[in-house]
Amino acid sequence: MKYEDFNDNEYLESLVKELNANGANVLVGVLDDVINWGRSNSLWPLTFATSCCGIEYMAVGAARYDFARFGFEVTRASPRQADFIMVAGTITDKMAPVLKRLYEQMADPKYVIAIGACAVSGGPFKKSYHVVNGVDKILPVDVYVPGCPPRPEAMLYGMMQLQRKVKVEKFFGGVNKQVKKKDYKRLLQEEDDKKQQELLADNNLTVKKA
Repeated sequence: MKYEDFNDNEYLESLVKELNANGANVLVGVLDDVINWGRSNSLWPLTFATSCCGIEYMAVGAARYDFARFGFEVTRASPRQADFIMVAGTITDKMAPVLKRLYEQMADPKYVIAIGACAVSGGPFKKSYHVVNGVDKILPVDVYVPGCPPRPEAMLYGMMQLQRKVKVEKFFGGVNKQVKKKDYKRLLQEEDDKKQQELLADNNLTVKKA
């Protein structure tokens, strides 16, 4: 796929411009780029599928679509070795605490992709007595892939969007993935205030020494 095919995610591009405008340290900025390039191309998914979307997930890993080309091939059976969960299928109220426990056992930074209508909003079981109306009710979702079930190409597209999201993160401190824009601005302001206070403290020490 060409890069132009991904231009529907302007918020990612604007986030990159915003990060650049705030002036990252050159060395730290380059290390961020290198580390996030490596992380985005070696994301390991947790083996997790509860219903028919799991069959599509298997198809993505098989020879015809082969998500190993993008660095996703190391599907782990342990949450402690996984980078993200592809929630493929229906999440019932009985399964929800198990899924949340698996997510909590993963090491940071960790991500979630909601695959299919059931994981996105409850699907055909929406507002029923036993199904969670969207996995975002219990987990912070990074990428949504709609469909019932979505085709393997759609799953690959969603996984590639997660790669793009990882590439624009700040690995060395700063903002994490689930921060809203207004909170992001507030954190930046707090960081600037902290730097100014440190500068004032340094200046006061210099004046006293003089």
